[in-house]
Amino acid sequence: MGIKILIRTTPLLLLIFFCFSTVQAQFLELGGNLGVSNYRGDLSNNSVSLYLKETKGSFGLFGAYHFNDLFALRLGAQYAAIAGSDANSPDEIIRSRNLSFRSLLIEGSLVGELYIPGFQPYNLSKPLSPYIFAGIAGAYFNPKTEFGGETVSLQPLGTEGQGMSGFGAKYSRVAFSIPFGLGVKLAVTDLFNVGVELGLRRSFSDYLDDVSGAYVSYEQLLVGNGPLAAALGNRTGEYKGVDPVSVPTGTQRGDQARVDWYYLLGVTLSWNIMDNGLVGSRNRNTRRQGCQTF
Repeated sequence: MGIKILIRTTPLLLLIFFCFSTVQAQFLELGGNLGVSNYRGDLSNNSVSLYLKETKGSFGLFGAYHFNDLFALRLGAQYAAIAGSDANSPDEIIRSRNLSFRSLLIEGSLVGELYIPGFQPYNLSKPLSPYIFAGIAGAYFNPKTEFGGETVSLQPLGTEGQGMSGFGAKYSRVAFSIPFGLGVKLAVTDLFNVGVELGLRRSFSDYLDDVSGAYVSYEQLLVGNGPLAAALGNRTGEYKGVDPVSVPTGTQRGDQARVDWYYLLGVTLSWNIMDNGLVGSRNRNTRRQGCQTF
C-alpha cells in the first residue's frame, strides 16, 4: 500500500520541486572584505580573554555560488595579522613570563552559508538576510618576536625543545581550522551587496603563538638548540633584569588549552553575476516564475 502511494505521489513531488527550483534564481557572487583580526591563546592572558589593544588588520577575497535563496557555497582567501604579549596581562606571574609574538596568517577556506529567511537580490525580492556559516580552512602562519633589536622567527629555533632528541619534530606552520560565524547581507541593488560578518576560527594547532607545553631548562636548550633558542625559551630574566632564569625541564610554560583561536570581523562588498552562461540568464529566470505546460 505504501509503495503504491509513493509511486502515485512521486510525480507530484517532482513537479513541486521543479516549480520551486525555477523560481530560485541561482547566481554567482564575487567580493571582498576589509576588517580586523584578533587571537586567543597562551599569550592572551593564558587563553582567558582577548587583548583589544592587539587588534590588527585583515582583508580577503571570496566567491560564492548561491544554489537557491537559502544556501550558498563560498571559497575564500584571507590575509590577517595576529599578535599577543604577556606585557598586556593584569597577572604579574604571566607578565614575568615575558613572552610575545606576532604573525601573519594566509588562509584559504571553504564554507557553506545558510540564509534565514533567505537572500535573493534579483528584483530585490529578498534583499536583506542574516546568515550563519561553517566549513573548513587552512592557514600558513609564522610566529616572530623582537629580540636584541631584531625580528626573529620562532619556529626554526625549537623554543620548547622541538628538534632535540626526545622532544619530537618542530611543529608545522600550516594549521587547519574550523571556521564558523554569522553575518548579515543587504542587496543595495540586484547587482551590489554590502554586509557585516563575524568569523571564529578554532585552530587545530596550539602553536600560533609558539607556546604550548613546558619549559626546557636553559642549559639543556642551550646545548641542544643553541643560545638564541635558550634565550627566547625563557625570557623571565629579561623582565627582572637578571641573568637568564633556568627552571627544570617539564615546568609548565603554556596554559591548559590545547588549541589557539583567531577571529575576523569585517565589512563585505560583493557583486552578483546573473547574466552569464554559468548561472543562467536573468531574462530566463524572469519568464519562469511558475509551473508551465508544454
